[in-house]
Amino acid sequence: MQRRTLRKVSRSPQLSTLLKATAGNSEGLSNPEVSEVLGNDSGWLAIWTVRQLLSLGFVTYKTDLFGEPSRYVITDLGKRAAAIVSGQPMPKPEPSQLTLPQQKPV
Repeated sequence: MQRRTLRKVSRSPQLSTLLKATAGNSEGLSNPEVSEVLGNDSGWLAIWTVRQLLSLGFVTYKTDLFGEPSRYVITDLGKRAAAIVSGQPMPKPEPSQLTLPQQKPV
């Protein structure tokens, strides 16, 4: 992950706030929740912030086919970025991401 990108995210109050809020919510954030987290009613600011995080690969857009609101969900890259931006320790990788060393048959 490039330090310059993380510096830009951490310097932007909107990007860092939304990234941390998305990382702290296991279900993700809906559009109204994004506006609430950003603390203003500017739809343009919410759109800009979400597009930035989507284009960086820090969040994804998850749709629900059964009437629930669509949500912005943090990615693994976003979790790492949120930990760096907030100064928290790096999250441990999921068990599915761990690679075990190959043992030679005896």
